[in-house]
Amino acid sequence: MRMNLMKLQIVELIDRHHHMTSVADILGIKQPTVTFHMKSLEEELQVRLFESRSGKTFLTEAGQALLHYAVKINALAKESERVVREYDSLCRGTLHIGASYVPATYLLPVILNAFAREFPGIRISLSVKPSPVIRDMLARHQIDLGIISSAPFTGPSLQAESLCEDDLILICSPDHPLAKSDSLQPEQIVRTPFALHGTESSTRQLTDQWLAQHGLHMRSPVELDSLEAIKQLVLLGDHISFISRMAVQRELQQGLLHVLIIPGHQASRHIYCVHNKDRLPSVQIQRFQEVLRERSNQLKLAMWE
Repeated sequence: MRMNLMKLQIVELIDRHHHMTSVADILGIKQPTVTFHMKSLEEELQVRLFESRSGKTFLTEAGQALLHYAVKINALAKESERVVREYDSLCRGTLHIGASYVPATYLLPVILNAFAREFPGIRISLSVKPSPVIRDMLARHQIDLGIISSAPFTGPSLQAESLCEDDLILICSPDHPLAKSDSLQPEQIVRTPFALHGTESSTRQLTDQWLAQHGLHMRSPVELDSLEAIKQLVLLGDHISFISRMAVQRELQQGLLHVLIIPGHQASRHIYCVHNKDRLPSVQIQRFQEVLRERSNQLKLAMWE
């Protein structure tokens, strides 16, 4: 079998663009060369991988099966080139970091600042997405490292290191009627104006689990994708919300928000540093992880003082 990287790149690019001319332009080759490689690959595997519909080229079911491995092989090939080029160098290179909203907003800025001061020649690219999206990006080798706020999870290709706890708490204004309650019933919470996180948020997933556990539904909640917007709404005094403790640490210290015990809540949540086990960490990533651990240890002390 003579399957090579060029052919696997063509499989991945056909799935993205559906035009052989676009694939040829990206690879810097001529369209007949793309066609030759496509036919050659089908002959090698003795199965139809491509089909034309309405002037576009698509992958067949067999092509889709091959795509799953082509994406991984292409990513690993790029990764191997990067590791060799940047091996044992802390003076240059690029780190592709992915983070969910809580650590991206309340943990990473100070770490990025410290790392940039120590290694000004290293470029850092940060993608801020919901935790499930970051895990998928890691599995697809689209980023080097993920920092996410999540309930415990497992994945066949992912390795997670807990950096610190990130409790899910229920917050209200100190002047809210529920602030005076010693204990709450789940029914009281769903009857109260509630600020609900967006559907892709890990906090929303935990909220939905809690509601399902008690067989309840929120009554006309306000749904917001922004953590800061949720905090501002709760600060106004009428609404309550489930939220990350890390996201409101400053407001709690200043007495602007009040924490309520969530009845029947047992799920734990942590800030995790996650990487793909198939990727060899570069020296840049290793140093970034060291800075991340140092800052997380400081944060543990600050959050529980």
